[in-house]
Amino acid sequence: MNTLFTETSSMKITCHTCMHRCCLSPGQRGICLARKNSDGRIVCDNYGMVTSLALDPIEKKPLKMFRPGSLVLSVGSFGCNLKCPFCQNHEISMVGREEAEETVGAVFLSPEVLADKALACKPMGNIGVAFTYNEPLVGWEYVRDTAKLVKEAGMDNVLVTNGSASLEVLEEILPFIDAMNIDLKGFNESYYEKLGGDLESVKRFIARASEDCHVELTTLIVPGENDSVEEMEEEAGWIASLAGGAEMPLHITRFFPQYRTKDKEATDVELVYRLAGTAKKYLKNVFTGNC
Repeated sequence: MNTLFTETSSMKITCHTCMHRCCLSPGQRGICLARKNSDGRIVCDNYGMVTSLALDPIEKKPLKMFRPGSLVLSVGSFGCNLKCPFCQNHEISMVGREEAEETVGAVFLSPEVLADKALACKPMGNIGVAFTYNEPLVGWEYVRDTAKLVKEAGMDNVLVTNGSASLEVLEEILPFIDAMNIDLKGFNESYYEKLGGDLESVKRFIARASEDCHVELTTLIVPGENDSVEEMEEEAGWIASLAGGAEMPLHITRFFPQYRTKDKEATDVELVYRLAGTAKKYLKNVFTGNC
């Protein structure tokens, strides 16, 4: 049973899934568009509602140092608790249930059916399930229930997340997750505020996850936002202080204009390489992407 909410009045309920702590009236959805107050309980409105399903290379997540060369059955739903103006999956991350059903044809797949599909793909090289594309943890109950079945079938689970979930949610899913790629959007609070997030919440999530799981991090370099050498120095130094230490992989990737940022230029390739060089002063496994 989902107990990650509190009743604040006879009508409103506060959701504890992430840092927003949305206080919802009956029928109201949270910022993520995937959770709502239904009859005095916070429910996962995107439970089992699948918008995307594909057998992807593990490197696409991106994961470079977990089961390289393998494939993973990747699944996405709808909703997200951040509002990144450059989101490449905005068609599913920025919509609610009705729009997901109408515009992208979201369909219900039970945890049992998804786990069976993963097992059926094993002869093709599939290692398990990756929860990705939108923000999976706005529907953490589905992640937990499916991942448990996937583990029971002897397969692996991968989580691709923005890390903007509560530690309560993390503890619910962590026993079943084998690897994560966590977006570390940048290393200054003002930038996270622009995206509707909270840097300290993400840092706590990363620190805890790295204690019990293979974690790789990704930072997308957006011109004029998180592209200074000084910020990368601070970020890489902090990463090196975590449980994984200097071994933790960091992916530094190039921004391309899309969604609501089409007025921006793509990140200069040389800048990406320069920031990767800065990170390498602290970290042994630094990768560049989209260059």
